[in-house]
Order: sequence, then structure tokens, then C-alpha cells
Amino acid sequence: MAVQQPTMPAPLALRPLTARDEAEARRAHAELAADGFEFLFSLRAAEPWAAYLARLISQSEGPDLRAGTVRGIFLVAEAGGSLVGRVSIRPELNASLSVVGGHIGFGVRPGCRRRGYAAAILSQALVLTYDLGVGRALVTCDVGNVGSAATIERCGGVLESIVTAPGAETSSRRYWIDT
Repeated sequence: MAVQQPTMPAPLALRPLTARDEAEARRAHAELAADGFEFLFSLRAAEPWAAYLARLISQSEGPDLRAGTVRGIFLVAEAGGSLVGRVSIRPELNASLSVVGGHIGFGVRPGCRRRGYAAAILSQALVLTYDLGVGRALVTCDVGNVGSAATIERCGGVLESIVTAPGAETSSRRYWIDT
């Protein structure tokens, strides 16, 4: 009896969103909303795509941040010509992100899970985080998200604690990863 080998994912690249990504990114946003996760970071209702892209650039450069917000770099993960996931990288943390959220937040579209994309996204994000001067990155996930916890641990995450943020419905696992 032949053993079926797992399908290796297409090579993955992290990159900024572009004008041509709108339709697929909005589909990914709707897919992940069913899981309570935001694919398009802080997308505002009825916001024109060009304005959204400009706001992402501004947030990544940090000059016009509102009080209490931090600089954030939003990248999509593309493999085989499709958007398979996304990542947010935050070189600095505010009080809220120091508890839940951390330096790196990542997500994979439901139809692309269990193919190694999450580990590839997190691994590449850790390199970028190091390049931004972060020597040790905080990465969190919901306590019930077994897949994310396994991915974080596979990428070197060491569990520090399980916390429940004020007003949160679920607890979060807090991991530290040396970049």
C-alpha cells in the first residue's frame, strides 16, 4: 500500500496589498469573518480601496498615528498567484498589544489551512520583525486555536502565560519567540 505524501505548498511571498488585490482580498475578508478574524486590517465600511491602501501605507510609516495606536505593517501572503493569508507586524507595542495581539498577528484563509502556509507566514514575519529591531517577539492566539498554537510553537514560541484581556470573551495564549 502506497503512503500518500502531503502536498507541499506553493512558495509563499509576503507583500503589500495592491489595487489589483481588491476583489480577492475582500473575499478573504468575508471568509475569515466567519471565524471572527479580520483579514483586512481595520477596513472601514464603504471605504474606497485606494483610500484603504493609502491608510495602510501611512500606518506602516507611522507619521499620522492616532493616540494609543502603534506603527503596523500589513502584508498579504501570496502563493501560486492567490492570497492565502496575511500578517500584521508591529515593531512597538502599546498597553493593549502587550497583553493580547503582540508583535505579529497572522491568519490563513480556511481553504488554505493545513498546508504549511501559517508556518511560512510566521517564519518570514519573524525575519522582518528582526530587521525592524525586535529581538524577541510576542505572538498570541486564542486559547482554543490549536492550529495557531502549534504553528507558533513550531516556529520557536515559548508559552509565557494564558490571559484574559478585560472585556474579552476568550483567553489568549501568550508566546515569546527569539527573532
